[in-house]
Amino acid sequence: FAIGRKNWLFSGSPHGATCSATLYSLIETAKANNLEPYAYLRLLFTELPRATSEAERKALLPQYLDRVRLSVPTGK
Repeated sequence: FAIGRKNWLFSGSPHGATCSATLYSLIETAKANNLEPYAYLRLLFTELPRATSEAERKALLPQYLDRVRLSVPTGK
């Protein structure tokens, strides 16, 4: 946490610090739920804009996530 505190000095603005803290929270929550953070963020940023209902958004929370969704090919 002390390293984060040092890095947050250079967020540029209060809004930048808020964005950094939000991203840090997403990464740490993924880790706490035994998810690979990069795979989770990739899925989240792909699927969240398409979620139209509360149930679809809830299904993207780490504790409710179907882990099979993390291994979906990227289409390359």
